[in-house]
Amino acid sequence: MKHTTLALAAIAALSTSVSAQEMEEIKIEFPKPMFIGTPVPAKLPNLEQPDPSKIIKSFQAPKGTVNLAKDKEVTSSDPAPIIGELTLVTDGDADGSDGCFVELAPGPQWVQIDLGAPTSINKIATWHYHKQAQAYVDVVIQVSDDKEFKTGVTTLFNSDHDDTLKMGAGADPAYIETNHGRVIDGKNTKAQYVRLYSNGNTSNEMNHYCEVAVYGVPGK
Repeated sequence: MKHTTLALAAIAALSTSVSAQEMEEIKIEFPKPMFIGTPVPAKLPNLEQPDPSKIIKSFQAPKGTVNLAKDKEVTSSDPAPIIGELTLVTDGDADGSDGCFVELAPGPQWVQIDLGAPTSINKIATWHYHKQAQAYVDVVIQVSDDKEFKTGVTTLFNSDHDDTLKMGAGADPAYIETNHGRVIDGKNTKAQYVRLYSNGNTSNEMNHYCEVAVYGVPGK
């Protein structure tokens, strides 16, 4: 029993040491603040109150973690955006100025990123239009290995409180857009495709994206 206990302790110590060596801090690059004026978002039943202390500026992740979404293919329920090109969603620039965002048609819309290969997703960071204080409605973020999102779908974020999108009511809060975007826990879910839904915002019916970053170790 003594030898077994010592062996288990040694394995635990080695595991802890290896884990510590293989983890690194990933710092998120934020664009400059873009607020113009002080519009008041429409009332939403589950609107989060801004709290600077909760902003995620960095996180620990396995060594080798990168933005897997950078320059990856983007498709959408609106293949011909009103403003901008879908390539802006993954160009690595989260700036909110003119020419840096894509505007999709009114109503429920989605953008989808093909990561190129299945991989474990650590974090997802998304920036909608953050030039003014507004919240986006019915935001749902899902991942899957199925390009059509018919099987093996995992929901990582859902602020659709009344099930408008018919994917289940969500308990996550709506939030006011800022240059810090929103960082979502990927829970190390293995997937190749990331799909993000929205249904307009509290200022108008349009849907916008400045940038989506997906953090993980590249798959093979």
